[in-house]
Amino acid sequence: MIRTAVPDDVPVIHEMVRELAEYEKALHEVRASEEHLREALFGERPAAFAHIAETDAGEVAGFALWFLNFSTWRGVHGIYLEDLYVRPQLRGGGHGKALLTELARICVARGYERLEWSVLDWNAPSISFYESLGAKPQDEWTVYRLTDGALASLGS
Repeated sequence: MIRTAVPDDVPVIHEMVRELAEYEKALHEVRASEEHLREALFGERPAAFAHIAETDAGEVAGFALWFLNFSTWRGVHGIYLEDLYVRPQLRGGGHGKALLTELARICVARGYERLEWSVLDWNAPSISFYESLGAKPQDEWTVYRLTDGALASLGS
């Protein structure tokens, strides 16, 4: 079952963010607290959205956290999937596909023309899964990022 996240889900979402970061060998980079997530997802001006995948027994299996982006070329919004995570012991049960299917359904229903995300180059199981759904890598684009001191320097 896929459902829209509610404020009571914030602790388990935070826990899974940390699990995902550990899997990606980057737990040391996680700064987000439960309060950060609560504000981003359910604050006065939510900037992100989340869906929860549950087992038939009601156990949280995974989550998708996303936000809107915009294509100047297409002239419409799209969805950028920041995180998709299914707990290791529950993988293979269709939860990841169900989460992506729900985001694709939202795109179609709202007239959004893109569903995009990034995947680490070494994450072969995820790459294989995404390609099995028809997703195509965007090899001609390189992601750039400003953070920490470089961001502060440029922004001051």
